[in-house]
Amino acid sequence: MRSYAGIVRASLFASVLIMGSAAARSNDDPQDRAPLRPIPLRSDVVAPQPLTGLVLWQDNEAIERAPVSLEFAYLPYAAVVDARGDYDWSPVERLLEQAAARRHQLVLRWYDTYVGKRTGVPASVTGLDGYRTVRAESEGEPTEFPDWSHPALPAFVLEFFERFAERYDRDPRLAYLQVGFGLWSEYHIYDGPMRLGETFPSLEFQRRFAEHLDRVLIETRWMVSVDAANDWSPLASDERIANLGFGLFDDSFNHKRHAEENAPNWRAFGEERWRRAPAGGEFSFFEPRDQRLALAPTGPHGIPFETQAAKFHLSFIIADAQPEHQSDERLAAAGLACGYRFRIERFEANETTARIVVANVGIAPIPYDAFVTVDGRKAERSLRDLLPGESRTVEIVADEGGSFGDLPKLEIVSPRMLPGVTVPFEARLD
Repeated sequence: MRSYAGIVRASLFASVLIMGSAAARSNDDPQDRAPLRPIPLRSDVVAPQPLTGLVLWQDNEAIERAPVSLEFAYLPYAAVVDARGDYDWSPVERLLEQAAARRHQLVLRWYDTYVGKRTGVPASVTGLDGYRTVRAESEGEPTEFPDWSHPALPAFVLEFFERFAERYDRDPRLAYLQVGFGLWSEYHIYDGPMRLGETFPSLEFQRRFAEHLDRVLIETRWMVSVDAANDWSPLASDERIANLGFGLFDDSFNHKRHAEENAPNWRAFGEERWRRAPAGGEFSFFEPRDQRLALAPTGPHGIPFETQAAKFHLSFIIADAQPEHQSDERLAAAGLACGYRFRIERFEANETTARIVVANVGIAPIPYDAFVTVDGRKAERSLRDLLPGESRTVEIVADEGGSFGDLPKLEIVSPRMLPGVTVPFEARLD
């Protein structure tokens, strides 16, 4: 038989356990919190979103007024590196500052070979003993081709991008970096002296180059032409290299034989690549109609731009001539058809907790981290991997000692946006 004192001690011990369990539930169990109440929220996406849409060259007269969020520029390596091998990044700074002043971000491409121009390789390399610049016609114009057989050129390119990454990898003024070799850095010399290891880099260096960029560019999304699926490059055929994080751009996106000539290159890199790497492009110049009718209702060859963009999950497309052919209203609509688009489908909160359901109703993921915030408090999980057609519930807890107000403020923010720029979203919550 248990003693009276033993019974009392057992009863007191059980009471402590029950009180402790109740206290734990009141602090930790969502069922014991104040009910979440619906928060009204209305928002529209009325302009092309950051990191998406149509892209104009920086010298386009329409750049100040056109409904775009991105600008494009080419630069030769020699614009930054002089004959002594000294670096001066002021040309890059000017491009970035000009774009940011317009609340735009920059798509930047470096080149070594450009039809009708001198080589993009700096004189600190071309002037070395044994270096042989090749001069030949390309598309009927005198063009200079680099000497990839000289060891100084591969070494310079690796050094250049390492220094570039040190300076600009986390710069929100830079949206995307496009890289490559050959004409316009598009991984081909279809007209001119194409000699692997001489006027075009060796397969081994191309492997080394891709791995180098994947190592030094931690944040910036870098891209190569889909033409890199050809026999002159290992980027698609070498599984180890193909699995690196680079995106793709298609410089002849809507030409007549795109399905036969370009689409296989996209497939060579993996039909699911868009899920983890950005996709971009440029309207074709093969025929005048490719530009003139690029945004016509059925495109230049029977396929609407929006249909083609969704098929390849484009985030952006260079469309420099389109202000000559289309209204600003049409340009904006085409831009809005590109990339991610977030919709807030539910927003509930009490004093300490907010719960949000966000969906991606666009055609691609956002290429950089983005986070839902409520009254400045950030969700833990990024929206970067939220694919089109998917939704996600995020929960945000107020800071210790703080609370959410009656009408808490919801935003989507990204460290890759310009200061003061947030990620637009749709909402129809009354």
